Amino acid sequence: MRNTELTDYFMVLILLSVLILGKAEIYIVTLEGEPVISYRGGVNGFEATAVESDSDEKIDVTSDLVISYARHLEKRHDMLLDMLFEEGTYKKLYSYRHLINGFAVHTSPEQADMLRQAPGVKSVERDWKVRKLTTHTPQFWGFRPSGFDRAGEDIVIGFVDSGIYPHHPSFASHRSDPYGPVPKYRGKCEVDRETKRDYCNGKIIGAQHFAEAAKTAGAFNPDIDFDSPLDGDGHGSHTAAIAAGNNGIPVRMHGFEFGRASGMAPRARIAVYKALYRIFGGFVADVVAAIDQAVHDGVDILNLSVGPNSPPATTKTTYLNPFDATLLAAVKAGVFVVQAAGNGGPFPKTLLSYSPWIATVAAAVDDRRYKNHFTLGNGKILAGLGLSPATHTNRTFTLVAANDVLLDSSVAKYSPSDCQQPEVLNKNLVQGNILLCGYSFNFVVGTASIKKVSQTAKSLGAAGFVLAVENASPGTKFDPVPVGIPGILITDVSKSTDLIDYYNMSTPRDWTGRVKSFKAVGSIGEGLRPILHKSAPTVALFSARGPNIKDYSFQDADLLKPDILAPGSLIWAAWAPNGTDEPNYVGEGFAMISGTSMAAPHIAGIAALVKQKNPHWSPAAIKSALMTTSTTVDRAERPLQAQQYSGSETMSLVPATPFDYGSGHVNPRAALDPGLIFDAGYEDYLGFLCTTPGIDAHEIRNYTNTPCNYTLGHPSNLNTPSIAISHLVGTQIVTRTVTNVAAEETYVITARMAPAVAIETNPPAMTLRPGASRKFSITLTVRSVTGTYSFGEVLLKGSRGHKVRIPVVAMGYDR
Repeated sequence: MRNTELTDYFMVLILLSVLILGKAEIYIVTLEGEPVISYRGGVNGFEATAVESDSDEKIDVTSDLVISYARHLEKRHDMLLDMLFEEGTYKKLYSYRHLINGFAVHTSPEQADMLRQAPGVKSVERDWKVRKLTTHTPQFWGFRPSGFDRAGEDIVIGFVDSGIYPHHPSFASHRSDPYGPVPKYRGKCEVDRETKRDYCNGKIIGAQHFAEAAKTAGAFNPDIDFDSPLDGDGHGSHTAAIAAGNNGIPVRMHGFEFGRASGMAPRARIAVYKALYRIFGGFVADVVAAIDQAVHDGVDILNLSVGPNSPPATTKTTYLNPFDATLLAAVKAGVFVVQAAGNGGPFPKTLLSYSPWIATVAAAVDDRRYKNHFTLGNGKILAGLGLSPATHTNRTFTLVAANDVLLDSSVAKYSPSDCQQPEVLNKNLVQGNILLCGYSFNFVVGTASIKKVSQTAKSLGAAGFVLAVENASPGTKFDPVPVGIPGILITDVSKSTDLIDYYNMSTPRDWTGRVKSFKAVGSIGEGLRPILHKSAPTVALFSARGPNIKDYSFQDADLLKPDILAPGSLIWAAWAPNGTDEPNYVGEGFAMISGTSMAAPHIAGIAALVKQKNPHWSPAAIKSALMTTSTTVDRAERPLQAQQYSGSETMSLVPATPFDYGSGHVNPRAALDPGLIFDAGYEDYLGFLCTTPGIDAHEIRNYTNTPCNYTLGHPSNLNTPSIAISHLVGTQIVTRTVTNVAAEETYVITARMAPAVAIETNPPAMTLRPGASRKFSITLTVRSVTGTYSFGEVLLKGSRGHKVRIPVVAMGYDR
């Protein structure tokens, strides 16, 4: 071959590789061979690294055995890629070695197909995106146990989130009561490239970030996403503070104090695994790498306020994908995993967390409501929202609408009525008066903010501002926003109409429409103090609802989700001053936001307290303690209610069901002394998978490296503290096993159910010594076919005062 031909040949090769990389995507590949967590030996030169699944012993990742086997797996990953592909036609992003055996790679769809055909490859999944689960507290429970200042001591909570703002007082290391070392934790602290200081201080014990998939996909912007564990969003700092923020931190904004903030476990340590970013959320390849690292490092609890944007492309089973399989391995390693349920409520089957090994958390509205009012000159009082001081008492102020105080009519194209640009308004006409603004669509999409309205009004010398909502999409959610001057948002469209009618009738104009004089007046009330409601808690409108699904054709699962309810609406906690996720809190140190993202860390923090008291309990035992002691009544002792849309698409309260709240609203004090627990381990979860109809045993083996040697007879027999039967025909008997974690006690077992399904338990009573386990059965029989689920519960009432309750849901069929 001549030199010119050779050159042409290599040019073609280079062009081909460029073309391949040009349309490349990220894939998560799993391989045959056990990961570190489950390797029992068999490879020449490498001894076993697995820990028994029923042991509370953790893998020693510093041992030579683990290090050498992990290196062996990584070499196999590299060898496979080198054998199949030309250098430069792919990029390996991560090797997964501890929880799953595989890697993330950026390559073309054609090369992904070649990987699928390669010997030793079990699955190749195209990466998919995840998102934060926010929407755009200890005193509520009366929960201040003795020693609360030590609550969570030496328990490490890992946060797979948007990073952390390490300089916040919620994360400060106390000089008077410093944090000592935690030898079991082996995570590292990245160093800030500019300050050369690391992100840890004793309270924050680990800080790492994962962005290889985001960078390779072209989604990462280092100017706003920060190529470090620093929180450029706010979400990660907020969730970490809810779970483990320091005790008694004053929440100050605009010169006002809104109370004192504390995490649920204020002495727990924080380990940061940043894998979420402001604009695009995150990629599963990065999240799996973060989880793998967190478990390797030795976290006790893992908080995931994150859920998938859409189902994985190639798997039809909700429980089997790289994300859930990694979390199953994390639970096998003894880590308690908490995940937000999702914010797709109030519609059914909107959950984003499905698997039995995960604690899935729904969001409640707690007892605080921030309300305010605006009094018109004609005596009408209009209700609204506004965390603000009042205008001067015994005085009214002139109302001026933004559209009537423009410096130049040509600026009308800039939507001046939403009061985002003070430079287009006439300060002489606004000064000393109340500025009337319109709540436009810009507020909904985040390009306008109430904070900016407040800044506009203040810079023009206004006495205050009123924002009127003239039309709103059904279900639009309005949250109160703290502002430094008197201000109110009138959310009811009819009340806004009253305000605008009064303003127009009181404002004479000339024939061109120009105002001759401003005669409308009003005053703004004081809205800084919350009103406490006894109807709390209620299930938040946005909180995702069951039934749970077992596959992406939305077939009902024989597993109840969500698991538990915790506060998730209008939660005050730390914020990153450079965080841009919420326009109303840009530059602030605290934010009050909503979402199941806020509910999950409440459970993570309470789980830390349970773990601190019972360090050898399994993740299932901790979850059981939280669930069986939860409550299904509100503070007025009435059954829990859920926010729901009524016929006119306005919000109303309806009776809540286990599909809204799982077992009920968490009760932290009771969870520390549950009496009995429903325990389960890795083998039980495998049995659940192998027993669930429609799941291919080959698929289970691909993700778990385990054959289906063990079944439960029916998936409802998994030993969870809830019972769900999606297709009940005739009579079905379900079994449960309880273990006594208190002194000897006799329990009387009773059950009740809606009339369409009969329920019986056997035996009627049992006595358990400390540490003893006993089995009991629940018999469910169809009485009538209604086409809807029936709800009920089983109650185990102990002679020493323990009450252990599990929810039951079932739908009856003829056949």
